[in-house]
Amino acid sequence: MDNSYPKDEKLKSKKIIDLLFTEGKSVGKYPLRLVYIPYDFEEDVPLKMGVSVSKKYFKKAVDRNYYKRVLRECYRLNKSQLTVHLNQKYCFMFFYQTADRLTYEEIVLKTQQLFEKFGKSVSQ
Repeated sequence: MDNSYPKDEKLKSKKIIDLLFTEGKSVGKYPLRLVYIPYDFEEDVPLKMGVSVSKKYFKKAVDRNYYKRVLRECYRLNKSQLTVHLNQKYCFMFFYQTADRLTYEEIVLKTQQLFEKFGKSVSQ
């Protein structure tokens, strides 16, 4: 499994993002949350992922962008944990939901735990 995050895996569609917020299911591992929905898109990729960091918690764009980069990197390194459990195509939104400034290592650990939790919720 390659550890890449190509352009066709990035969630950009406003329609799908709106659908995630209205009909999506969610799993969380403080301070991270993963909202997901099965969705059949045209591209030949197993999933699409978007990241978000709230302006409510980080007023400065520099801080928001840093945490978005960290989330994307955590996803990129651990996406094999997600794709193992997928039997259909999914769209994901990955959130950082606290004003606490966790270290990179803590976020990586929480991401792994979150992806394990997602795998358990999907396989049930």
